[in-house]
Parts: sequence; C-alpha cells; structure tokens
Amino acid sequence: MSHAIAIASDHAAYAMKAELAEWLRNEGHEVLDLGTNGPESVDYPDYGYRLAKAIEEGKAARGVALCGSGIGISIAVNRNPHARCALVSEPLSASLARQHNDANVIAMGARLLGIEMAKACITTFLATEFLGDRHQRRVDKLSHPEGTPA
Repeated sequence: MSHAIAIASDHAAYAMKAELAEWLRNEGHEVLDLGTNGPESVDYPDYGYRLAKAIEEGKAARGVALCGSGIGISIAVNRNPHARCALVSEPLSASLARQHNDANVIAMGARLLGIEMAKACITTFLATEFLGDRHQRRVDKLSHPEGTPA
C-alpha cells in the first residue's frame, strides 16, 4: 500500500487544498492531488468519490477531503466502504477519529476553518494510531453494515 496522502476538494476549497498540498510536500509527504484546481464550479461528490477510490485502490493510505463546509464531501467519501471519513474541526476530533474509528480520511470545511487549524488537524490525524481492541469490532461493522444485527 502506498504511503501517499490523497487530497481533493471542490471549488470552494481549491485554494486551501493547494496550500495544504504544498505544505504536506514540504513536510516530506508524497501527495496525490486529485483536484479541483480552480474556482470554476464543480460537484463535490465527484471529488469525494475520486478520493475514496484512491484509498480503495491503495494509491493512498490517508486522505484529506475539502469543500466549503466539509459535510458534502465527507458524505461522498463515505459512500465507499473502504473509506472511513470523519468531519473534523480541531485536533481532538482528528485524534479521536483515528483512535476510535480508524478513519483513513478527514474532511474539513474551507469556509469554517483557517489554514493553521487545518494543518493542526492534519498533523494530529497523521500522527495518531488506531487503538484497536474494543474499537476494532465497531470499525469492522462500518465496512460491513449488512452483517450487523437489526
């Protein structure tokens, strides 16, 4: 599996995505930039699906999904059972997403967070390990909802 970090956004977050991609590269990470790359209106689901596919195919181990609020793109990413995307707004939620949910993607809203908070969330997300143990069975159910009791 790749150790790359995939990053994708819609038009509302393209400037933040570009800045974060450059910052991640400067921090020594391999970055898979999945677009968009301009202010022209695009549909966030297309970019969320593209990011989730990169996770599924092993082209990236982690992902960062961005749109205006982070909500729409997180929903799109989570349509793929190989992706566990958590909407985060500060480092504690990024940490808990990794520790308890084994999130492999975080989503953030470019209209809601500043660039320094976004960097802090990503730093925590990348540095935090999944705790496993009792959390593992819950994470397994996230990827296999058809196997859970009614």
